[in-house]
Amino acid sequence: MITDPDDIRAWHRLDARTTTSGRLEAPDVDRLAALGVVQVINLALADHPEALSDEAERCAAAGIAYAHIPVPFDAPDEAHFAAFRAALDAAPDGPVHVHCIMNWRVSAFFYRLNRERGMAEADARALMERHWTPQTSDHPASSAWAAFVTRAQS
Repeated sequence: MITDPDDIRAWHRLDARTTTSGRLEAPDVDRLAALGVVQVINLALADHPEALSDEAERCAAAGIAYAHIPVPFDAPDEAHFAAFRAALDAAPDGPVHVHCIMNWRVSAFFYRLNRERGMAEADARALMERHWTPQTSDHPASSAWAAFVTRAQS
């Protein structure tokens, strides 16, 4: 039995079908394939110093569908969130892995998605806060993310 690679930065299993993390390194793509991942959704910018430069090619070689939704860290918007929802909805049947660099973008996006799907606010917030809390973070872009998560529908 293959176990979750919890040495990938900020690894998090949300459910039987969905995992998230921070940045991927070259060997991680094959590890995801071994877990049965059929789709990778990347929310990080391609020019980030920690981005895997050939991630799309590595995913293709491993038989994993790939969607890149570059979300500027200082300017998440509704178009990015809509593209994220669409990528999840269009994912082939099977496990999906969503990542960025620190699992901050991803956790905020899943907070919004979980709230839209009716998850209690406290439960959705607890999942997000496993990785970060935009409302109390001292990161310069935190106010943009605090505003982004407050737009969650109840």
